[in-house]
Amino acid sequence: MNFHEVRFPANLSFGSVGGPERRTDIVTLVNGYEERNTPWAHSRRRYDAGVGMRSLDDVETLIAFFEARQGQMYGFRWKDWSDYKSSLASVEVKFDDQVIASGDGIETRFPLIKTYRSGQFSYARPIAKPVLGSVRVGIDQDEMKEGVDYAVDTTSGLVSFVTPPTEGAVIRAGFEFDVPVRFDTDRIQTSVASFRAGDVPNVPVVEVRV
Repeated sequence: MNFHEVRFPANLSFGSVGGPERRTDIVTLVNGYEERNTPWAHSRRRYDAGVGMRSLDDVETLIAFFEARQGQMYGFRWKDWSDYKSSLASVEVKFDDQVIASGDGIETRFPLIKTYRSGQFSYARPIAKPVLGSVRVGIDQDEMKEGVDYAVDTTSGLVSFVTPPTEGAVIRAGFEFDVPVRFDTDRIQTSVASFRAGDVPNVPVVEVRV
């Protein structure tokens, strides 16, 4: 995949509008009941990068970033300020924020995930773009040391242990993460006059599978 491991300026994504979307196929039967199905195992996020523009300097930064990505050609990292931690936004990341797997005594590599829960239901979201230096990992109740006990691939979200965790061991992790996205347009239209009047460009951004 054409992807640049660079983050869209976080100060410009702050204040942007967006969030997850799902695709649901709904068929209404003759008796009024519905059959619902989804072809997507995972949600997809969309954002509007234009909302974060506050000055003409911001617009120039946006255009430079857009040109360097060649429009929709290359993906990039995006900080979703409403959801960028394994923990609640108000607390610090800890090594036991999320349970990501259970050891079997053989496997050494495990993908990062974030689990969303509501009542008895949950959804496990794959995390492919953890932030460098933010990942903390533990086994059962003991925190491990990065570079000694494990390594993290920040381009794929894989945690690799030096020694396979024992069978039944609970593998935990805490982290900050970015969303892999691309621009959802090959055109950016701006006007100095309209921007000074409070109008901002529409710059759609969409999550990509990696």
